[in-house]
This record gives sequence, structure tokens and C-alpha cells, in this order.
Amino acid sequence: MLFELLTFPISGPLGGIVWLGEQLLERATSELDDIQNVQKQLLALQLAFDMGDISEEDFEIQEEELLLKIQAMEEEMEAEQAEEIEPEAFISEDGLSSFSITVLD
Repeated sequence: MLFELLTFPISGPLGGIVWLGEQLLERATSELDDIQNVQKQLLALQLAFDMGDISEEDFEIQEEELLLKIQAMEEEMEAEQAEEIEPEAFISEDGLSSFSITVLD
């Protein structure tokens, strides 16, 4: 207990960083799982159509919905990756970080 209190200024932020990394990994894994689940649904739909369980009209409607869902998920992932700020964009040639603030009236 005493050791934990004495090392908290160092272990506290490190624990927070580890927790944040775990959360990011969990979210990325769940998003990939979501896309994979929709792809599995698409494959099951194709098998049902091939076996004659559903009509061609129903197949085309459901296939389009699943393909649009996959496309939307992929676009969302790309948008999230594009929103990430690159630290190099704020570092000037002399090695100092810089940014500007715009005040709106």
C-alpha cells in the first residue's frame, strides 16, 4: 500500500496510458468484428440463394442492404483515421511546435 502511494506519480499516468491503449484496441477489434459479421451474413445470404431458399428478388434486396452497410462501415473507419492529427504537422523547421488560434466574433 505504501509502495503504491509512493510510486503513484509515475504508475498513475502509465496505468492511464495502458488503459487507453486497451480501450483503443477493444474498439478497433469490435469494428473489425462488425464488418466480418456483416460479410458472414452476406455469405450466408449467397448460400441461401444458391440452395433456392430465397428468391432472386429477395436476394438482391438483402444483398444491396448488406453491401451498403459494409461500405458505410469502411467509410466511417476511413473518416476516423483521416481525423487523426499528425504531430509532424505542428512542428516547424526549427523543431519548435507551433499552431494558430482563430477567434470568431
